Amino acid sequence: MKVDGLEIETQRIGSSTGPTLVFLHEGLGSIGQWRDFPRKVSQATGLGAFVYSRAGYGKSDPLPMPRPVTYMHEEAARLPQILQTAGIGDAILVGHSDGASIAILYAAKHPCRGLILEAPHVFTEEAGLRSIEKAREAYENGELKPRLARWHQDVDAAFWGWNGPWLHPDFSAWNIEASLPDIGAPILVIQGVDDEYGTRAQVDAIAGKARRVQTLLLDKCGHAPHKDQPEATLQAMTRFVQSLP
Repeated sequence: MKVDGLEIETQRIGSSTGPTLVFLHEGLGSIGQWRDFPRKVSQATGLGAFVYSRAGYGKSDPLPMPRPVTYMHEEAARLPQILQTAGIGDAILVGHSDGASIAILYAAKHPCRGLILEAPHVFTEEAGLRSIEKAREAYENGELKPRLARWHQDVDAAFWGWNGPWLHPDFSAWNIEASLPDIGAPILVIQGVDDEYGTRAQVDAIAGKARRVQTLLLDKCGHAPHKDQPEATLQAMTRFVQSLP
């Protein structure tokens, strides 16, 4: 699929009519890294799913480097054209980490039926930045680069397009809490108690400033609830989708 002159890797699952689950991956993610989870959510809810790799990830075309600290705002601004090109007019956004933050920024300006936010970020936390510094060390001197290379055709673009902005000095002031009151859609937030990139403060901020928010904190769960606690995450998402008007 071509968007803004860029070839974007996409996947359609299930029905193409009615509301569509739109999956927005994490900062180092892609279509492939969701594995079979979108299909499971599609089957459990009876809705079609649309999954894509953002520019610079998976098999999508790269973007100019370095990425700015506003890269998530740029991705949220690109999402309407992606949905329009895909023929999706009724979306339920399922965002993980960076993808959840992109979903928040999009939903503050555009209507959608619902938001499912896994491990979202609405402001920076020192503990999260330390974990991102550890990821940089693992990429430069450990096994992270070859692990990621199996998923991304340009692994350096994927990694540095995420790690570079987060560790830029200006990113310490990044905060999207002001977008939360403008979201009209119902929200489900799922957070792992052991998330190394964010604390419960992220959940509390969303619950306190957005409307119609449900929250789920999962024990023995890190930054990826759909991988660490797949059944509990699937059940919560299914209940939430079925509750939407």
